[in-house]
Amino acid sequence: MEHSARSRLATDPSVVVSEAAQGFDEFYAREYRAVASLAYALSGSRWAAEDIAQDAFIAAYRDWARVGSYEQPGAWVRRVAANRSASLFRRRMVEAKGLARIALGQANSLPELSADGVDFWRAVRSLPRRQAQAIALYYLEHLSIAEIAGVLGAAEGTIKKHLHEGRKTLAHRLGDQEDAG
Repeated sequence: MEHSARSRLATDPSVVVSEAAQGFDEFYAREYRAVASLAYALSGSRWAAEDIAQDAFIAAYRDWARVGSYEQPGAWVRRVAANRSASLFRRRMVEAKGLARIALGQANSLPELSADGVDFWRAVRSLPRRQAQAIALYYLEHLSIAEIAGVLGAAEGTIKKHLHEGRKTLAHRLGDQEDAG
């Protein structure tokens, strides 16, 4: 009877979930402090760091069957926390710039687009998302390839490809409009 009970336990999905949850609990207990410290160092905010760390561990927990099988699941969670910290930093910078413009009375300082500008940016918005982002960052923000790669979290070669493909599509679309007019 004891043997059949063990067999049943070995095939019972609730036991597997329980063992997986226990593995995650141990992982969480072992890694949380270091991940939260990393998020704190990158975000500069103790409260944001705790949220970032919790979000990273929630992401790990949701996919623990895969993440837990990694040779270094702690590295995966740290990468998630680092990425979320960078996103928080970028969001804070945008908010700070916006607040500064408001404080300086420049809240409505965006110039009107010329007719050509309206058509151009409409064409840019019709591009695939990453191509549109690369084009906007390059031409509007005057960022370098390396800076765009940093903002978008992509390789420089990938950014060059997005710019090339986006320019080619824009030339075709905007050229067709001129020929039709």
